[in-house]
Formats: sequence, C-alpha cells, structure tokens
Amino acid sequence: MRVLVVDDERPLAEALRRGLTDEGFVVDVAYDGIVGLATARYGDYDVVVLDIMLPGMHGYDVLKELRRHEVWTPVLMLTAKDGEFDQTDAFDLGADDYLTKPFSFPVLVARLRALVRRGAPQRPVVLRCGDLSLDPVGRTVRRGETMIDLTPREFSLLQFLIRRCGDAVTKADILANVWDTDYPGSDNLVEVYVGYVRRKIDAPFGTSSLETVRGVGYRLVPVIGAAGA
Repeated sequence: MRVLVVDDERPLAEALRRGLTDEGFVVDVAYDGIVGLATARYGDYDVVVLDIMLPGMHGYDVLKELRRHEVWTPVLMLTAKDGEFDQTDAFDLGADDYLTKPFSFPVLVARLRALVRRGAPQRPVVLRCGDLSLDPVGRTVRRGETMIDLTPREFSLLQFLIRRCGDAVTKADILANVWDTDYPGSDNLVEVYVGYVRRKIDAPFGTSSLETVRGVGYRLVPVIGAAGA
C-alpha cells in the first residue's frame, strides 16, 4: 500500500514516514503544496495524507486541483485547524476523511486502511437525492432544472443530509457537522433551519423529501418534484 504524506512540518512528516513504514505502507513525503500536487497527480498512490496549511500551495488548492484533473485517490486531510467550516470545506472539495492535530497514530492508521479498502471509484461531483441535486464546488442546488437559492448555513445543512440520502440522522449529528461539536446553543436551532430548507426544497414543488423521523431526527428521501420543476 503506497501512501503520500504532504506536510511541511518535517519532524511530523518523518515520524509519519517511519511509523507508517513500520505498519507496512510504502511512504513518500512532500514538504510543500506544489511538489505534493505534482507527486499526487503523477504517482500511483493508494491514499494521500494532505495538510491544509502548506507553503507554495494551500492544501485546499492541492485537493481542488487533484479533483479537477480527475485524480480520485482517497485523501485524508490532516491539519491543526479546527474551525467551524474546515470540515465542510474539505468535504466540499472532495476530501474523503479529516483528522485534526494532535491525533492518535493508531486512529490515523485505521482511517488510512479504511480508505484503502474503500478504494477510489470514479465519483460524480454533483450530489443527488431523487431529482434534488447539489453541486458542492459550484455551490448550487436544483430541483430538476429549477435553481434553489439557499443561505450558506442552509446549504451546509442540505449538503450534510444529501450525503446521507435515505438515512435518518439525529439533531446531535447535524449540530456536530453543520455547526460544530462545541456549539453551546439548543438543538432547537436544527428544527428552525430544517423548516427554512423545507420551505425552499419542498413547498414550491409539492414534495415532502425532508422528513421528520419521530424520536430520531430527520431524513432526506429521494422524490421527484410534482410542480415547479
């Protein structure tokens, strides 16, 4: 299993090289974004560990360029940042997993092995659930051919739900992924934003795709718009 580590913290990068080698990986290391992009594009890797804050080229830009050139190698973002939108930004651009420094090395190894097992299938950029589509890069939402205007927070909520099309998710899951794990407010905020999203993706089209799952939370289900599409 070949892994590319792109991280400008040389002691950490070298520690990862040694540790992953001991775990049976074949490891290459790049210390800046430009070299990391070129190496990831033209090398045959099973998985890439990519820092966000890199010299030469930002980690998000490296990831964006990889996906733009249809390099679907699984990417785990490794970063000291832990802001409200970092995980959303990484997944928007096509990341497969996300780990915040400091991290547990055994957890990193387990995540990498899981990504390798999953592989790198060709995947569409646009997310779909029935005739509802969301483009994470273009930041657009459509029901059929009709464009739907969402606020940034509504977009993040819908993106979280559409990635789990058909699955019930809890309010706690939504708060942790759309706001953040340390959000101090009430989970009633989720109900408010679910209502906002429903009024935009369902009400004008005569659909009921965003369901309440009693005792659990919410579920986005695939339906076809009956009106307005």
